Parts: sequence; structure tokens; C-alpha cells
Amino acid sequence: MAINEDFLSRLEEMLNREAQWPKVYMFKFIVLNNNRDYAILQEIFSEGAELKVRNSTGDKYLSVTAREMMISAAEVLVKYRKAAAIEGIVDL
Repeated sequence: MAINEDFLSRLEEMLNREAQWPKVYMFKFIVLNNNRDYAILQEIFSEGAELKVRNSTGDKYLSVTAREMMISAAEVLVKYRKAAAIEGIVDL
């Protein structure tokens, strides 16, 4: 996934304006259902993060919801940038 820096900049502004930090932030991603992509995504989050995984109807994709305590909006953007390294990932 190509990172859209304009989108991330607007997201950071919105999060700084509307959220009180630190807070638990929810991330949602869709990745191909393979061990490699899921393992890379897991590594982005700390051991304390709560990850929920659902298989798609055809088992081709995984829907991953992660909840983790974030210190700031900037920390949220770091996670999105790291996730962008996974080919074909979709963030929601």
C-alpha cells in the first residue's frame, strides 16, 4: 500500500484536535490470509495490544482489529507507516 502522506497529515490533525492522549486506539486492516503477512502485522503491535482476527468468507483474507494504548497521534501514524510495508494491505 502506498502511504498517502496528505491523508496521514489530515488524520494527525484530526486526532490531535478530537482525542485526549493517551488513549486506546483501534486499528483495522485487511491482509491476505498467509502466515507471513499476519506475522508482520503482529510485530507492529506490542504484546499488550488486543488483536482480533476474522477470516473472510472464502478464507482468502484476514480482517485484523487491533486495540492498543497510544501515547499520541504521532504514534498512531508510525503504526500506519509500518503496516504500509505489507504488500496489498488495506487499512480501514
